[in-house]
Formats: sequence, structure tokens, C-alpha cells
Amino acid sequence: MDETLPLSAAMATVAAYKKMTELPLYQHAQALFFGLEQKDGDPPRLLSHYTDLFCSLASEGYSSLGQWFWDQLRYGEFPYGELVSSGGQNQPLQEAARQDIETFMRLSAYPCQRLKERMNQRFSSPWSEAAAALPEWETAVPFSFQSITDFYRESGSGMFARYRAFVWNNRALTPVPQPDRPEPEDLIGYRLQREQVEENTRTLLNGRRVNNILLYGDSGTGKSATVKSLLSIPGFEQLRLIEVQKNQLDTMPHLMRTLQNKKQKFILFLDDLTFEANDNTPSILKSILEGGLELRPINTAIYATSNRRHLVREFFSERGREDEITADESIEEKTALSERFGIRIPYPSLTQAEYLELAEKLAEKSGLKLPKEKLHPLALRWELYHPGRTPRTARQFITGLAASEHAML
Repeated sequence: MDETLPLSAAMATVAAYKKMTELPLYQHAQALFFGLEQKDGDPPRLLSHYTDLFCSLASEGYSSLGQWFWDQLRYGEFPYGELVSSGGQNQPLQEAARQDIETFMRLSAYPCQRLKERMNQRFSSPWSEAAAALPEWETAVPFSFQSITDFYRESGSGMFARYRAFVWNNRALTPVPQPDRPEPEDLIGYRLQREQVEENTRTLLNGRRVNNILLYGDSGTGKSATVKSLLSIPGFEQLRLIEVQKNQLDTMPHLMRTLQNKKQKFILFLDDLTFEANDNTPSILKSILEGGLELRPINTAIYATSNRRHLVREFFSERGREDEITADESIEEKTALSERFGIRIPYPSLTQAEYLELAEKLAEKSGLKLPKEKLHPLALRWELYHPGRTPRTARQFITGLAASEHAML
């Protein structure tokens, strides 16, 4: 790296990472080094630039400039990151990125003590005493041009390198820093169904085109949990989950276009999907699933859950309509939507035996020592007043039972 160029000048020539220069913390650092290199530097202003920089680091949770740069370089949206993660080649951009990163390394390695000494050379008392008492941040350089490049190549860049889950709304992605992602071992029952979902997802991660999936069945059977648990499976680290609401279906083609060149693999998650009989939205989804001119990117798949097998609410009266010549075709059109999903996985209610067995396992896991002859009648009585024999009902039963037992102690 060129150590002869003053840091203020080097900071002003940042090109590949130009967006970095727009960040307040970077601007505080730039103002500090520029002020130090002026012959008539103003003591109060220099001290203010220094404390602004220290305060910005502390406010953002960093103890060193190096760590701040390291995170910005990995998780910011920059042309060089896009280039490397997509496997492209651009020699001028690569050289510009190298020069910028070397500047960031110089800044990260510059000791606070040296900054304070330079101020003291310019100040007289009491300003020199004030400079000597300034707090310091750590000096560390946890990155290099090669390590940044390797990171982009392996993990991509930007928010997809940092977050695993997102919500799509108003043509924008909002990261979910702490998503609900159940551990697979915490899911109850439906092992064969979950294996189908996992196998399809594993194929997606291997870079092959896969089927879209519809999980349908009774509420509380674990359909949504099955999809969300994919983020917890070892080896699925390149998977990203994007939740899309029904009222955003018309913007999904735009979303898929933004994802097609990304390194990661994406599941577009449509949860609890049901359409009313007079809703024209299903035609949009049909086109997205199969039949539109635009091909779905190979790194994306659509997983939907619904309490209805055919997704569209139907009424018996519709099957006997006399005022429509092609009534059968209308019914066919409504049921055809679910057939656009290449894989359709049912989640039926548990049998009584399965429900009671599940209650036993959950009671044991919760530390409840209750014999079967007492547990079973209580579980069946609970099920009478709750919707269906499902894992959710069993879990709620054990939670209530544990709470009442605790209250009696």
C-alpha cells in the first residue's frame, strides 16, 4: 500500500467503495485527518472531530475502526462485492477496490496515541491537556483485500450475507435479524412430510431447478414450522427465507428478478394462503408458478401453506349454478391453482392414538410425571374444547397442565 499519500487525500480518492464515504462515521474520520494536515487547524474543531468519531464508534457498538470497516465491507452493497459473488471479471474495478481497502487498512491501523500526539504538537495549554485526556479506540486490522475477496466469493455480500430471513413489502426487503426458526428435533410428527420438504430444498441448494411446494392441511399441524425450520438445518447455510404476503403477489416477478444473480438460494414463503371465490389474485399466482413468459430463476422456489387443498374457497351453491354454461370449467379453474405446485404435501389431523402418544412424549419432556390412565382422559377432554387433534393442541394441553400443576405446588 502507498504510505506516501496523506490519509486525507487517500480517503478522498475512494472510488469502488464510494458509498462508504457517505456514512457519518467515515465523514468524521475524514474531517479529523483533513484537519490534522492543515497548518492552521482549529483546536476545538479538531477535538470535536475526534470525539465525534469515538462517539459514533461507540454508538454503533464497535471498539475499533477496523471492526467497523470489516462489517461495512462485508454487509454493505458495493460493486466489487457483487462482481466477486457473481463470478464476474472487471480488472479496473478490482484494482480500485484493492486501493480503497488498503486505505481502510491504513485508517484501521492508525493508533489513537499518534493522533493525540499530532494534536499536541499543534496545541498549547490547556488544549494539549484536553487532547491527552481523550479516550481511545482499539487499533486492529481484521481484514485484507484477500480476506474480503474470499468472503465475497464464499458468502456473497450485502444484506443476504448478513441475514437469513426477510419480509417482502412495497417492493422492498426488510431483514428479520432474529427469525422464528424451530429446530428440526423440536418438530413433532409428520416426519415423512418434512423429509420431502428438506429433500427438495437440498436439491435447490445444490444448484438444480426444483418444484414449488404446497403444504396443506389442518391448522396447527406444523406446516409453517416445517418451512421455517429449514433455516436451522446444518448444511443449509446458503438458504434464505423471504415471506411474501398475499397482497404482494403482483410484485413477486420483480422480487425474483432481483434475486436471480445472487449467490444464495431463496424460498419465497406464502404462509396461510387462501383466496375468496371472487378474488382475481389466483390468476397472478398461476402465472408466477407456471405459464408466464418469464422463467423463474433457478435459485428460487415458492413454498406455500394453506388450510385448503385447492387454496380457493368453494361453496356447494357454485356447483349447481344454472346461469353459467361452463360451470364445470369454472370449478376446474379454481382447483387448478394447487396443481401448479409440483409437490403437494398433506398434513392431516392426528389419529386419537397418535395424539395421545404425542401428549405422553410432551408430558415426559416437560417433566410431568402423570400415569397414562390419568393423562389420557385429561388430553381427550382438552381436545373436545379445542380445534382438532394436532401438535398445537397437544402442546397447548401440556402447557396448561404444567401451569396448573405448578400453581398447585
